Amino acid sequence: MIERHLQPLLHDLVGVVFAPTSALGDESGQIRPAGVQGVFHADARVLSRAELRIDEREPEGLIRGPVDPHTTRFVALARWLGDPGADPTVRLDRIRRAHPKGISEELRIVSTASVPVRATVSVDLGCDLAPIEVVKSGGAATALEAKAGQPGQLTWAADGITVTVTGEAAEADAAGERAVAPRLSWPVDLAPGGTATLRWRLTVEDPKAVVIAPSGEPAWSRPEVRADDRRLARLLDRSLADLRGLRLADPAAPEDVFLGAGVPWFLTLFGRDSLWAARMMLPLGTELAAGTLRVLARRQGARVDPTTGEAPGKILHELRRHEFSLAGEGLRLPPAYYGTVDATMLWISLLHDAWRWGLAAEQVEPLLPHLEAALGWLGEHADADGDGLVEYVDTTGHGLSNQGWKDSGDAVRFRDGRLATPPIVLAEVQGYAYRAAMDGAALLDAFDRPGSDRWRAYAHRLAERFRAAFWVDGRHGPHPALALDRDKRPVDSLTSNIGHLLGTGLLSDAESAQVAALLTADALAGGFGLRTMSTDDAGFSPLSYHCGSIWTHDTAIVLAGLARAGFTDAALTMAEGLLGAAEAFDYRLPELYGGDDRTVIGRPVPYPAACRPQAWSAAAAVLLLQAGAGLYPDVPAGRVHLRPLAGPELGALAVDRFRVAGASVDVHVDRAGNPTITGLPATLTVTVEPAERLAAAPVPTPRTPTAESPLSR
Repeated sequence: MIERHLQPLLHDLVGVVFAPTSALGDESGQIRPAGVQGVFHADARVLSRAELRIDEREPEGLIRGPVDPHTTRFVALARWLGDPGADPTVRLDRIRRAHPKGISEELRIVSTASVPVRATVSVDLGCDLAPIEVVKSGGAATALEAKAGQPGQLTWAADGITVTVTGEAAEADAAGERAVAPRLSWPVDLAPGGTATLRWRLTVEDPKAVVIAPSGEPAWSRPEVRADDRRLARLLDRSLADLRGLRLADPAAPEDVFLGAGVPWFLTLFGRDSLWAARMMLPLGTELAAGTLRVLARRQGARVDPTTGEAPGKILHELRRHEFSLAGEGLRLPPAYYGTVDATMLWISLLHDAWRWGLAAEQVEPLLPHLEAALGWLGEHADADGDGLVEYVDTTGHGLSNQGWKDSGDAVRFRDGRLATPPIVLAEVQGYAYRAAMDGAALLDAFDRPGSDRWRAYAHRLAERFRAAFWVDGRHGPHPALALDRDKRPVDSLTSNIGHLLGTGLLSDAESAQVAALLTADALAGGFGLRTMSTDDAGFSPLSYHCGSIWTHDTAIVLAGLARAGFTDAALTMAEGLLGAAEAFDYRLPELYGGDDRTVIGRPVPYPAACRPQAWSAAAAVLLLQAGAGLYPDVPAGRVHLRPLAGPELGALAVDRFRVAGASVDVHVDRAGNPTITGLPATLTVTVEPAERLAAAPVPTPRTPTAESPLSR
């Protein structure tokens, strides 16, 4: 039988994070030398083991919970110590804190026994400095030998990284066989009712790291939320705590802060993820968006390089310390990799949206040459075959075969399950391109730069081409195809991708109504959110990474598009799915979860290798809050629109400390859906948009699809 390298499961692990450091252990607090457990720092596992014992026995875990954004407390018992009887009398609290360059643990042993307690506490350690891609692919790494230094100190070093563990008042043993499994130990003597506190700390020196921790507090505001649906406030609180831990900075410009994509696989700069997360966070201020835009602008493509996917004006996909190579998959990505079809367009639209939220002109203007370069990529490199649509193909044979947000190798499937052959033309990418062209034109006009007419004409041609090529007649009626394949055949599966078209301007009102209806049909919306692929498609599997699972950010983006367009009932369906999932996952929404029907077990099924926390999943809470309040500013035009989702179904909602044009703004919506807003600068006028509820098109009874859709004509 052929041995298979399996990606480790992590859905039941407990993490602490202070980027670029994260730690993952089991529910009892142990970090075992298995799977993805360990302490990671900037793409390397700097500790692969931290197993605590008392008198060579593991304490029995009781519970764990967060203390603050970077700290978790684990509570356990040593029932073999202390008084006899049913009640435990010796308790251990293990408090694990993440720091930017390591972790620390405080071990509190408390006795309520009537007799003295004597024991030895030990922590067995290990370090393999395994690259994150080796861990992700289920590969093994050899444990490194530790060197004993000062009393209570152990050190490992390789590949320019130095890891040091220091136990206060501990004995360190790294002799003989213990060189690869060193131990810290402390003798403990407790009088009746006594307490002992032990401490150890891990620090990392990593001068080659491509990302660093930012200094200071987060720049974004921290809203106060009062809501009839109390899940909203709980979700926001947990999400902002997680986002605090995911902040990273550019070593070349430490003042520019962005969000690392997620723990543990993607705690670095990711173009698409960092851009979407910053865009979702705009209601809390423009500082994160500005930092993200500048970090990516500094790495904007300048030449054509098929090996890295670089092209003039193109925005980076991901940044690593070295080549990212997954065993058995043939994937080898260079340290700076540009294999993304959508990040460049998302960069343009983030700049535009930040400007509309109030990003100052003196911050926008230095980025305008990068805007023009990004538009240049869209016009000169994004359409290799000249058919008027944006496509991608990996020409190296070892890059990402799919380069949209659904980037797994099997993500683009026909309705019958067949894989599409590249080059691939994704539906949502055409929406991003249309929106980027229009956003770019608006910025060029506003700052007296030439070229806006070219991009509006580009958008018009793209819309016509899309309407002619993408619409198909599916089981539930007309819908945009997921993609076009190499031969320009529509990939006719029904997927969540079409929801990203809402709000881009690419669809007509009638087309938007049809898309809204399809998105809320049971085939897509029967789970806790929006399935990535409908249950009617042959490729559907509820635990497929991109063909049936539910992604938090995907659902939130579509929810926001539905809410802004006035499809209130459809948006509320999405909101209820997300809030139900949030409750089930203790308000730390994962990267993705299973697409099973809600009736299967009454809660979402975890996807076993999903990142938690994850930037665009956590930031989705802010997007949901914005949609609930219905706050849509256009600072350059001097306007703010209010169209709340809150009201009769979602209940009353009050949000204090949104931020518009640098001002702290409060939005309150009563149970009838009537909004009030205070704190806006005097230069802005408010328009309360009608509380209309646009009807999604009726979804026909499922039927056998025909060759052509009436909306494609």
